[in-house]
Amino acid sequence: MPSPRSVPPTPDPERPTAGETDRISTRPADAQSMDDLLDAARDAMDAAYTPYSEYTVGAALETSDGSVYTGCNIENANYSNSLHAEEVAIGAAVSDGHRSFERVAVTSGKRDGVTPCGMCRQTFAEFCDESFEIITDGDEPTVYELGDLLPNTITSEHLDK
Repeated sequence: MPSPRSVPPTPDPERPTAGETDRISTRPADAQSMDDLLDAARDAMDAAYTPYSEYTVGAALETSDGSVYTGCNIENANYSNSLHAEEVAIGAAVSDGHRSFERVAVTSGKRDGVTPCGMCRQTFAEFCDESFEIITDGDEPTVYELGDLLPNTITSEHLDK
């Protein structure tokens, strides 16, 4: 596994508490702290529907204009139709016309440093370059780059047009 860089949390007295963040935030990109994104992911996780695994996940995706879209995992009894938090967030952002993203924060109820699965990584690769940041929530926040988690990704250049 690639070597992540650990980033200590930054205290932010103006950070919203649970329930104060909306599904979409329109703060400028440079105003979004890593802690703000993690908080938005944690808030989103509270809405997760996980009656089978009881493993809740939340994601907060920052667009290039500073908007933040959140998502939670939604399970289905057949599992294959379940939705991942990251794909819920990117689906909402793309539906609103966004195609450029800066970073994503991902958390789980276990705060185990979960990273996006391969399918979600591939979806991010459709819209983001390999320097796209993935912030995970463990004992302390850890930042990965997409290119480290998904080397040699499949791109449109691999397809016959």
